[in-house]
Amino acid sequence: MKQSGSLVCVGIGMTLGSHLTPLARDHIENADVVFTGLSDGIVEMWIAGMNADVRSLQSLYQEGKSRMETYRDMVETLLTEVRAGKRVCAAFYGHPGVFAWPTHKAIEIARSEGYSAHMEPGVSAADCMYADLGFDPGKYGCQHYEASQFMFNRRRVDTGAYLILWQVGLSGDQSLARFSTGAAYRQVLVDVLNRDYPLTHEVILYQAATLPTFRPTIVRVPLAELPDAEADMHYTLVIPPAQSLQPDHHIRDRLSALDRKFTPAAQS
Repeated sequence: MKQSGSLVCVGIGMTLGSHLTPLARDHIENADVVFTGLSDGIVEMWIAGMNADVRSLQSLYQEGKSRMETYRDMVETLLTEVRAGKRVCAAFYGHPGVFAWPTHKAIEIARSEGYSAHMEPGVSAADCMYADLGFDPGKYGCQHYEASQFMFNRRRVDTGAYLILWQVGLSGDQSLARFSTGAAYRQVLVDVLNRDYPLTHEVILYQAATLPTFRPTIVRVPLAELPDAEADMHYTLVIPPAQSLQPDHHIRDRLSALDRKFTPAAQS
């Protein structure tokens, strides 16, 4: 039996006013209470104009407080209103399910308690990145990792594909209580990447535009110079392919044999 409260997590996209879908706007406008997970006061004011009860989740962040503790507080804040029988909308930057642990967890718990809960997608930073940098992730392939997770775990990197490392300004943070690391931590990241890429390989620091009057930030530097480049937690590191795709001739021969076997000409 469904309870009376409900939860919907929506994405507002990356650029103010440009990416909000009609369905996401409808959820914001018709909710009993809207919680925002945004880091820009201008965007918060814009959302506040759509509903009489809009509450920012930013106050849950505190210096020295673990981000995971903050995320758990966000989940509890959302669920408290859901359990009170309200229609709750949580509006987050970009896509609400990308680098947004609280939304997934809140939906999971709400559903387990019998409440209606779902997610509406939004335009993510990755979508903006493909457009701004002008590459198709399907052409060579694309690997995505959070920068610190990439450093903490051994990964099999395909240097014939794009490698995307998110939140590069937080590279190597094990405390979950900081909002940036620094050059020494990015040097460790460079050392990890140097296992597969030459230090002369050009990489791209990218940040999507958040206001219509802004331009995306695109900074190209050799890998060796990454530690000294400006990069906060909103920056993404894009590493283009360093080698051509390596054909698997054995598999191609097997597929060619199947083509000959099953084409109409072969069957006639």
